[in-house]
Amino acid sequence: MSLEVTLARIAELQTVLAPKPAPVDPAAFRGTLQSVQAGLPAGMTGAAPAAPAQPLAPPVAGGTPAGQAIVNLVRGEVGQAEQPPGSNDSPRIAQYRQATAGSGVGPWCAYFTSWAAREAGVPLGEAGQVFGRVDDVYAWAQRAGKAIPAGSGQPQPGDLIVWDEHIGIVESILPDGRIQTIEGNSSDRVSRRTHAKGDALGFIRTG
Repeated sequence: MSLEVTLARIAELQTVLAPKPAPVDPAAFRGTLQSVQAGLPAGMTGAAPAAPAQPLAPPVAGGTPAGQAIVNLVRGEVGQAEQPPGSNDSPRIAQYRQATAGSGVGPWCAYFTSWAAREAGVPLGEAGQVFGRVDDVYAWAQRAGKAIPAGSGQPQPGDLIVWDEHIGIVESILPDGRIQTIEGNSSDRVSRRTHAKGDALGFIRTG
């Protein structure tokens, strides 16, 4: 037998007699790989790191459930205007006015707040009769224990905000303490305004 044949035979025997490697468990391999990757800096794993979870948007702050319902309702009314300007009237304003039975065309800020409260399911008045005058709204709130004199408490979204012969709805409290409102009959329309807290005579808690 030649030397070359002998060496080839020895190589075949070594291949046959060599121990076979244990089979790899795919699940165990994946676990090991993930463990190794978790300890490496980003960029060395061969894949981009997972993006951090985005925080959920904060909910719109509301006072009472009824107050939040009022805010949600009147936000859709911003921009409704008198037709013609200065007339205290329009087809939409006529709908606000219908919330106060027997009220005629005239200053309509109280019509607007009475309409909003009624539509939100919390009509103003002992019997839900609503009011067309600011003074009547606040007088009822005082009788019902719903009035909050300015300086004696923190207003909440959905509260009614009362001035001398004018009334609106608190939409939100700004970080600096000012009050953002939505008001009917403000510059002949439903307007969004911002006021200092001390400007108001008081507030009315709805719901």
